[in-house]
Amino acid sequence: MTASKKKNQGLSMAGVYESRKLIARLSVNDFKTKFAGSYLGIIWAFVQPVITILVYWFVFEKGMKPAAIRDAAGTEVPYVLWLIAGMVPWFFFSDALSGGTRALLDYSYLVKKVVFKIDILPIVKIVSAVFVHLFFLAFAVLLYTLYGYYPDVYTLQVLYYSICLFVLVMGISYLTSAVVVFFRDLNQVINIVLQVGVWVTPIMWNIDTMDISPVLKNLLKLNPLYYIVQGYRDAFIGKVAFFERWELTIYFWVVTIVFVVLGTHVFKKLRMHFADVL
Repeated sequence: MTASKKKNQGLSMAGVYESRKLIARLSVNDFKTKFAGSYLGIIWAFVQPVITILVYWFVFEKGMKPAAIRDAAGTEVPYVLWLIAGMVPWFFFSDALSGGTRALLDYSYLVKKVVFKIDILPIVKIVSAVFVHLFFLAFAVLLYTLYGYYPDVYTLQVLYYSICLFVLVMGISYLTSAVVVFFRDLNQVINIVLQVGVWVTPIMWNIDTMDISPVLKNLLKLNPLYYIVQGYRDAFIGKVAFFERWELTIYFWVVTIVFVVLGTHVFKKLRMHFADVL
């Protein structure tokens, strides 16, 4: 198959769906190879995020002693519960975006194969990150149950918000994975964005109780991850249905669709040059 024919194939979501079994196999393999050669293997995938949560919890809860966190009913919420509802989606976003951005670089040997559907490579990296995310969702449900926040119909919304997060990071990853082939420094840019983003996104702090101007609050809420983090807290703590925040829901999906359309368009336009550059 010639390069011109590869170009004309375009980026097809239907083709991605048809390759779902291949995506599953590659994702499992990708997850395992991340920790190949280490004594504890894939256990490291779960240990590092747990330690990170414990460190943040100790520093903010025991060290800085923040103001009490309260849910929609005015009931005080343990800080660790507030924190984990923000950290769980952030870990997934960070891991998936970092992996998705490097997808074509990590699988350059597959990109050079003219018969391989390179469209699926960013998704392989994102699905690989899903495995750890599912573990932490189960861990979060257990922790909330121990604190008396028992699973109910609202808790099922974490599945909806996980899908939201998956689609958002997929759109961004198609864009970044295509651009990083030609601009390798984008990897470092993404790392910096993630380092800043964990603080800009209201994960460790409550945006509604911050002593900042309403204009700045609204600007911070334009971050699409605010919708996700708030959604996880609504599901676990606030018990608020996603359709009750219909303005944020519409805004989030508009932004996400823009990322998906832009990302897939750029990926399609640049794909014919990937093999030459890599």
